[in-house]
Amino acid sequence: MKEVRIGFVGLGTVGAGALAALTAEPETIARKAGTPLRVTRAAVRDPELPRPVDLNGVALTTDALAVATDPEIDLVVEVMGGVGLAREVVSAALRAGKSVVTANKELIAKHGRELFALADQHGADLAFEGSVGGGIPIIAPLGHGLTANRVHQVVGIINGTTNYILSAMTRSGQPFDQLLAEAQAKGYAEADPTDDVEGHDAAYKLTILAMLAFNTAVAEEQVYREGISSLQPEDIALAHQLGYVFKLLAVAKDRGDRLELRVSPCLVPEKHPLASVNDVYNAIFIEAEPVGQVMFYGRGAGADPTGSAVAGDIVAVARNLGRGGRRGYPLAFDDQRPVATLDQIESSYYVRMRIVDRAGVLATLAGVLGDHGVSIAQVLQTAHNDCDCGCDCAGAELVWITHHTTEASIRDSLSVMRGLDVVNCICNVYRCFGVDGD
Repeated sequence: MKEVRIGFVGLGTVGAGALAALTAEPETIARKAGTPLRVTRAAVRDPELPRPVDLNGVALTTDALAVATDPEIDLVVEVMGGVGLAREVVSAALRAGKSVVTANKELIAKHGRELFALADQHGADLAFEGSVGGGIPIIAPLGHGLTANRVHQVVGIINGTTNYILSAMTRSGQPFDQLLAEAQAKGYAEADPTDDVEGHDAAYKLTILAMLAFNTAVAEEQVYREGISSLQPEDIALAHQLGYVFKLLAVAKDRGDRLELRVSPCLVPEKHPLASVNDVYNAIFIEAEPVGQVMFYGRGAGADPTGSAVAGDIVAVARNLGRGGRRGYPLAFDDQRPVATLDQIESSYYVRMRIVDRAGVLATLAGVLGDHGVSIAQVLQTAHNDCDCGCDCAGAELVWITHHTTEASIRDSLSVMRGLDVVNCICNVYRCFGVDGD
């Protein structure tokens, strides 16, 4: 039985985790793959750097492209991250007819269409289970297990850093900046956390999920994105009073004539399964027909979870190589569906404002909303206290949650309200999920 020879490009956290998973029980892995696997070469930045994995028999180099084009290598594992060199490596390997396993979400989100075409052209596999959800198996279920279904929506908590911070804010009432520093100290957030806390990471992952769920080409820039850095403890506490928790949600919906793609902080009803997903855990909730509702849950990042997903792809691709076939995913990228603009987004909304505390104000505000076709689902008025939104406004604090409406309708309503002498400040506006049967 001919062994499958593997070359790694990158041996950082994920690469070392994948290699450790492959080599822990090689005989068991070989039985599952149907053929022996052997890692023969790896490209790294510093060959002298100590690594937490046995590299016996693995030749180290600093030349990533040499690994990708080595005629003695059957399968290339790209776990270096980034886009520039990683794109060159993956493209070179595919052009050489080599199958590729990657966990690079940004690469797949930005250049997936091009790379899938190369894989098809040269009869190679391109596997990317580790790109979304860490150890949660979600790419294979969407790409294979649910292909007989019409997917209506995919809603996910798919960034562990932001979920850790929001979970901690909910428990402690402490501000974002303080809990970001705590997450960094514990290794849950990068020194530069922008990709995580401003929603870029989740947007890359949602792009990939939408491609698979709706079988269409999606560009990362089509995903509307907001982060969590402006979220205040006051909003977390008020959401709890109304029966909600805040989560950074990645939402992909099929609206029939268009797709809706967005990443933003959302209020989720406490009774919804996604509300109980805390700390660094991820979850992906799918509604499809005929299967109904399904949810995938697990650890969303780290050496072991993501390394497990990468190792699983390696085994699956090696099995295909042994059988002379391909795994592939049924992606019809010639069918590019329109994506909703921001004004066309449909949701329910949470609005917190400061108002003059006198009779008739609520009726005035309800009239403005009614003029724009917006109705109120819940309302809460609290006592006078200091405003936390950076202005000197006073007055009673009013919070309301709407029924479903469009982004344009809520923005137009708020624009009118800002001109009323009974409205001192509109403090924050957030979308909700799970209201009106989401």
